[in-house]
Amino acid sequence: MDPLQDRLPDDALAHPLPGTRPCAPGDWLRRDEAFAAQMDLRDRLIAQQRDAVIAMRPEGQAAAQELLALVAAEVPDHRVPPDPTDPLGSLGRIAQEDFAIMLPGQGEHWLGAAVICFPSRWQLSQKIGRPLTRIHAPVPDYDAPIAARVQRLFDGVRADAPLVRWNRLPYWEPVLHNPKPEEEPRAPNGPRPYMRAERQVILRLPQTRAVVFSIHTYLVRA
Repeated sequence: MDPLQDRLPDDALAHPLPGTRPCAPGDWLRRDEAFAAQMDLRDRLIAQQRDAVIAMRPEGQAAAQELLALVAAEVPDHRVPPDPTDPLGSLGRIAQEDFAIMLPGQGEHWLGAAVICFPSRWQLSQKIGRPLTRIHAPVPDYDAPIAARVQRLFDGVRADAPLVRWNRLPYWEPVLHNPKPEEEPRAPNGPRPYMRAERQVILRLPQTRAVVFSIHTYLVRA
């Protein structure tokens, strides 16, 4: 069993879903009671399954380095020295969040780089290099109006005003690293004795102007 949190934070329960709103200053990155154990898991995933949890197109290199500098400045102490030559590996080992770096494209942002240690039934290899609508193709409710709203968020977010949103769903197994190909059913039948919540922050990098989508995953017994 993967290391779980003891409880969901208060705002995971009180926050309307998805409830996109301004992120409070200083509340972008979080550490919770599962930090040490989950970071050990992230270390192992990056060391042993790097190609499954890290991906980058050449266009994403500069943004990944900018993001590492930003995160390193915000994290109070570094478990490992940040390495600008391996920005995604460093990000995955100093912060509890996963990070997806979205680059502007032909009317739509696309995934240029990411470190995703805790996916829920999707594979990074099937998402890297793809635009937002293609990334969300397996999601039945991700229709044209929702896609347009999401794109407006990515177009409009300011470097000095990140946004935060949540999702929350009953979950069937105590597994944080849960990659599955798109072709598999999105959710198995049966009991769901756990609750998974994702705190998602949308942030614009001031120099490269890329948009970062960070994900802090909580998984608890329901």
